[in-house]
Amino acid sequence: MKITTLKGTNDYLPEEARLRDYLQNKILEIYQDAGFERIMTPAIEDIENLDKSEGGDNLNLIFKILKRGDKLKKAIESGEEKELSDMGLRYDLTLPLSRYYANNREKLVLPAKCIQIDKVYRAERPQKGRLREFVQCDIDIIGSSSITAEIELIHTTAKALLALDIKDFTVKINDRRILRTLLSSVGFKENQLDSVCITFDKLDKIGAQGVIDELTEKGFDNGAVSKFSEIISQELTLESVKAVCQDEVSCDIETIIDAVKELSGGAYNIQFDISLVRGQGYYTGTVFEIVSDKFRGSISGGGRYDNLIGKFTGENIPAVGFSIGFERIFALLTEMGYKIPDTKKKVALLYDKADIIKAINSAGDMRKEYDVVIYEKPKKLSKFLDKISVKGYYGFCFPGEEIRELKS
Repeated sequence: MKITTLKGTNDYLPEEARLRDYLQNKILEIYQDAGFERIMTPAIEDIENLDKSEGGDNLNLIFKILKRGDKLKKAIESGEEKELSDMGLRYDLTLPLSRYYANNREKLVLPAKCIQIDKVYRAERPQKGRLREFVQCDIDIIGSSSITAEIELIHTTAKALLALDIKDFTVKINDRRILRTLLSSVGFKENQLDSVCITFDKLDKIGAQGVIDELTEKGFDNGAVSKFSEIISQELTLESVKAVCQDEVSCDIETIIDAVKELSGGAYNIQFDISLVRGQGYYTGTVFEIVSDKFRGSISGGGRYDNLIGKFTGENIPAVGFSIGFERIFALLTEMGYKIPDTKKKVALLYDKADIIKAINSAGDMRKEYDVVIYEKPKKLSKFLDKISVKGYYGFCFPGEEIRELKS
């Protein structure tokens, strides 16, 4: 049998798991201090819900679960591939939250302020920064159409990152309505806007010329592509796009930026970015990301999805959320050599087999000051001590004796 993990998944050693627990608990603490409440949803969702969730490219990355027994047999006999599965693993936490709200709304106080810190699954092609099983840390506000929700989410997420000693980051913000208005103004048709946005979202990866080349390859009107080329060849500030955009929308973005700047106290930046789209199709208005100067790509992202919950309830319920990409945070901090602050020194308490009770009692007393792990005294003591020294142990002792410091 194979002992390695499946591609795109990881085992974590005790010290790695300890760091992951600390980071997740710190994020949870910041979220809860800001008045958000943790909820939990199943990892498995109905396949129809997943397929109709407007998740963009993620819909092609769903881990589907086959039907069982006679149902699977009948599905195979039908020859219809789509009939083979009835469930799937969630690819993000937004769709499950939307279903959760629809199922529990009578028990919730609006606006509902929810926390989800949990695993999600995507059938990715594994590579650095892209796993098949990974953790997301989400906060969402359901039931508020006010831009104060965006301000609160951005500020709370930034506080969580700062609490983890992540600095030198920038919040990028846009509104899909601004971008769609801009695209319509140069001649793209309504039914073409989603496709144009998908290409434009690649601006930071393929550059302006790459965007124009791809739009041309897609067969869009040359006049519209040419006008759009002129626009993106210059710096697109919020001021420069106001002339063709909805006044209320651009003013809302300006208000959000001004409020977040004041709340940040200069600890991080926020800027308007017309090229920010976000891949999920369910976003309806504001979208935002956080990018770090020390890590390529975003470390957090989100936006407003006012229509998604309506797929379950039949009525539009405003909602907006922000998600920290935990695996990127974990990788970034690990590369930086991050150490958990204020941790007790780790000590190995070694005992003879007959002294187990004494050892347990001694460890209990020592744990007020040290992180103590008890081990039965090994036959090869020096080899054992070398191993725990590498693992970061401060020292070792025997019951009732002084701690002997290990050489690093």
